[in-house]
Amino acid sequence: MKKFIVTGGSGFIGSNLVKFLLSKNYFVVNIDKLSYSANPFNLKKIKNNKKYRFFKKDINDQHQIFKIINQFKPNCIFNLAAETHVDRSIDNPKDFINSNILGVYNLLQALNKYSKNKKNKIKLIHVSTDEVYGDIKPGVKSDENFPYNPSSPYSATKASADLLIKSFVRTYKLPVVISNCCNNYGPNQFPEKLIPKLIYNIINNKPLQIYGNGLNCREWMHVQDHCEALLKIFYKGKSGESYNVGSNQNISNINLVKKLLKLLRKKLIKIDKKTKIVFVKDRPGHDFRYSLNSKKILKELKWEAKISLDKGLSQTFNWYLNNQNFFNSVPKKLHINRLGLKL
Repeated sequence: MKKFIVTGGSGFIGSNLVKFLLSKNYFVVNIDKLSYSANPFNLKKIKNNKKYRFFKKDINDQHQIFKIINQFKPNCIFNLAAETHVDRSIDNPKDFINSNILGVYNLLQALNKYSKNKKNKIKLIHVSTDEVYGDIKPGVKSDENFPYNPSSPYSATKASADLLIKSFVRTYKLPVVISNCCNNYGPNQFPEKLIPKLIYNIINNKPLQIYGNGLNCREWMHVQDHCEALLKIFYKGKSGESYNVGSNQNISNINLVKKLLKLLRKKLIKIDKKTKIVFVKDRPGHDFRYSLNSKKILKELKWEAKISLDKGLSQTFNWYLNNQNFFNSVPKKLHINRLGLKL
C-alpha cells in the first residue's frame, strides 16, 4: 500500500486531496498546524479511518517533520502548507515569509536528511501558484519557462519557495516536482475566498462585493480536477520539473458573478433584492490577468481538467447549500467583513 503525507491537509485543497487519496485506498498522514484557514470540520468524517493519521505540527519544526517522515516512510509528500490569502499578505507579510519560505526550507532540510539513506525512496510535490508569473498580458499564456514576476507578498513568497526548491534539486539532487496551479474552487473552501464568499452572501441575502471594476481575469479549476492532477504528477512527473496545472477556463470576476447568478436562476433559487453586485476599492498591486499554458502536463502526463465551470459551479453551490454548517464552523470574525484590507 502506498503511503502519502499531505502537509496543510486540513485546509481547502489539502482536505480534498486527503479524502481523494483515501478514496483510492492509500494510507494518508496529515500534518497541519491548524491556523485560521485550516478547519478540522473538513476532515471530521474520516478522523477514525484506520488509514488516516493526523499530526498538529508546523512544517517549520524540522525535527518533528523528519521524525514523522522517518516513522511512516511515505512514497510522497504533497506540500500544501502555506499562507494563501493575498489581502492578508499585504496586511502582514511576515507570516507568509515564515510559512511559505522558511517552512519550505525546513521541509527540504528534513527531506534532505531522510534521503541521505539511499534506501529511502521518496518524492516531494510542492504545490505553487500561477501568481508567481505575475500580471499576464491579453492574448498571452504563461508556460513553465515564463519569467517570474510576482506582485504581492503572497506570490513573492511562493516564487521564493519555487526558486529555493530548484536550487535544492540541483545542489542536493532531491526528488522534487513543482506544480503551478490556477485558482481552485469547490467544497470546504475558506469563505474569505471569492466563490464561497459569493455563495455565502447569496444564501444570506447580502451584497456581492467585487474589487475595482470587476474586469480582473482568472483561470478557474475545480479542486477535484486538481487532486487528479497531483496524483498523476506523483506517478509520472519527473523530478526537477515544473508543471502548470490549469483548466483553460478564464473568466473576469464580474462575469463569474453573473454566471453564478444565472445558474442559480435556472435552479429556481430565489435571489433577494439586497443581493446585488457592489464594487469596492481595489487592493494595491492587484494583478489584472492570470492565464496558464498547460500543454506540458497534457503532452507528457496525459492530464487535463474535465469539469466545466458551469457544472463545477452548480455542484459547488449545491454543496454549500446542503452543508451550511460548514460556514458555522468558521468564526465569523475571520471572514464576514474580510473583503478589503486592514491597513
